[in-house]
Amino acid sequence: MAVLDIVRLGHPLLRTPAMEVPRNEITSESVQALIDDLILTMRNAKGVGLSAPQVEDGRQIFVYEVTENPHLPEGPVPLRVIINPMIVAQPGRLVYDWEGCSSVPGLRGLVPRHPAVRVRGLGRDGESVDFKASGLESRIVQHEYDHLNGVVFLDRMRDLRSLAYSEEFERYMAGEEGVEHAAVV
Repeated sequence: MAVLDIVRLGHPLLRTPAMEVPRNEITSESVQALIDDLILTMRNAKGVGLSAPQVEDGRQIFVYEVTENPHLPEGPVPLRVIINPMIVAQPGRLVYDWEGCSSVPGLRGLVPRHPAVRVRGLGRDGESVDFKASGLESRIVQHEYDHLNGVVFLDRMRDLRSLAYSEEFERYMAGEEGVEHAAVV
């Protein structure tokens, strides 16, 4: 296992749709090694999600996990590996919340997301997955799914006036009532 470099905005792979992983390749040594490296790299970066394009791999794979966050009423989100995902928004009004990204270091912004999504795809061993994600988990899934489609959170922002450097976010905005800490995904 290795901690991989996370590419930053400007790298062409962040703007390129990722390729589907053939089901018969999922259990291969190379795909399993990539999954292990994604998990280790995400944890090392203290993020809550990471996609293959962020580590210079153009395949449709992302991982996510939230182990501790005192600002989350729903508690931890277990480690998930999602391959070749499709998501379907569930009914509900868009929710604005703060996001950051390991590929856009040092910036946070208010991003509208669906409050819940249905996720279909494949798991680490090629098994079918089909579940509903809500709250922070839904936000993470949508953020990482966007990476697989060449989209970054800045593209989703409706008003760039909320864009802030992390230090200023912590100093001036994070303490405001109703504002949660932005997760770096």
